[in-house]
Parts: sequence; structure tokens; C-alpha cells
Amino acid sequence: MAEEPPPLGPLRAATTGEQVAHRLSTAIALGEFSLGDRLPSERELAALLEVSRESVRAALRRLTDAGLIEVRRGRGGGAFVRAQWAESSETSVREALLAQWEDFEALFDYRRLIESLIARTAAQRATDDDRAAIRAALTAFEGSANPAEARRHDTELHLVIARTTHNARLVRLHQLLLSEVSLGVSEEPYTWEIYEEARPHHRDLAEAVLGGDAERAAEVAGEHFAITENALRRLAARVGRDRP
Repeated sequence: MAEEPPPLGPLRAATTGEQVAHRLSTAIALGEFSLGDRLPSERELAALLEVSRESVRAALRRLTDAGLIEVRRGRGGGAFVRAQWAESSETSVREALLAQWEDFEALFDYRRLIESLIARTAAQRATDDDRAAIRAALTAFEGSANPAEARRHDTELHLVIARTTHNARLVRLHQLLLSEVSLGVSEEPYTWEIYEEARPHHRDLAEAVLGGDAERAAEVAGEHFAITENALRRLAARVGRDRP
């Protein structure tokens, strides 16, 4: 039997501040963090990527030197995105994304299969309380005022749908796949272009689940989760990797 590929999420023992910087630079280039967004704290990044806080500090220094972030001190301070792309970003994308592209291809396929299963199951099992939660999450998403809000409400909507399966293992698998496809930082890439593309998908998906149309829910989910996949492909193409 073929050996199972390792997960993409955590960075392991050999990780250096440079590798963490590659991950974060790629996440910024992808749109997981928008201009002006505050990055997670050092503690949060260390936990998400399973590295030391010193490795995170070294990465933040690299991103500051590259002009991608600025660190503000005092109350309300932190690391804030000031640019989406820098001279060093191409190297980062190659190291964090292209070096394990075949694993990403398998991940894209796996995620579409699992999210279709989650949507189908949610449509079959939704209760009145679940339907109310889905409607509220959809309303919040459609009322988003900026990409950061849209990103947060997108995550909430899909989590509500996953919980509608009433299967804790499927919920955990949904969260794991989000972490892997987002390079370990658990945020979908979000620009206004992605928001506009996602809007009709979200409404179609919610309506299928609310109406108990399991096959339609599965079909829409498979199409919808290709949005992040396509964003990763476009980023790969930007650094010269020819991908469909």
C-alpha cells in the first residue's frame, strides 16, 4: 500500500524562523490576511503552527524587514499587514506551496469529497434549530462590510453547516481541512473578488441544506470549495508553475 502523505498543517521539529516566515508570507500573498489586518498573536501563531514563540518572533522580524508587516507597540498593538507582496514573496511561495504541490493536489480532491459529504449529511439531518442557525450565519455573511468580516462569517457559516451533521468527527475533519489548505493559519483567503464569487454559492448551499436537498447540497459544496483551490493555483501560476 502507498504510504499516506503527512498533513500540511503543523510545522515540525526542523522548522526555523525562515520557514515560518515563508508560511506567513504565502498566506499574506494568498489573501488570508488583508491589508491592515492584524496577524494572530505570537502565542496564537506558535500554537497554530506548533513551533516555539522564538521561531515566530524570528519570522515576524523577517516579514518586517521585507516590508510585509509593521509591528505596533502598546495598547492595541501587534503585527499588521502593510503589503501583500514583497521581493521575497516569490521565494516564500515556492518554499511553502510549490515544494509540496502534489500533496496540495491530493488535499484539494480530499477536501471537495469530504465537504460534499458534510453538506449532503447536513441536508439530511437538519433540525429547526439548525436551520435557524444557518439562516443567521448566511445573513451575517451577506452583510459583511469588508473582507475581514466576510472571512470570519464564511468560517462561521461552514462551521454551522458542519455541526448540522450532528457528527463531531465530521466537524473536526472540516476544521482540520481548513487548517491544512490555509497553510496552518486556519483562515480562508478572502478578497472582494472571492467574496462576490462565494456569495451565490453560499446562498445555494444554504437553501439546499434548508430544503433537505442532499444531492444539490453536495454538488454546490464541491463547486464552492474549489474557490480556495483556484486561489492557490493562481498564486502558483504567479511564480511560474504552470497549473490548470
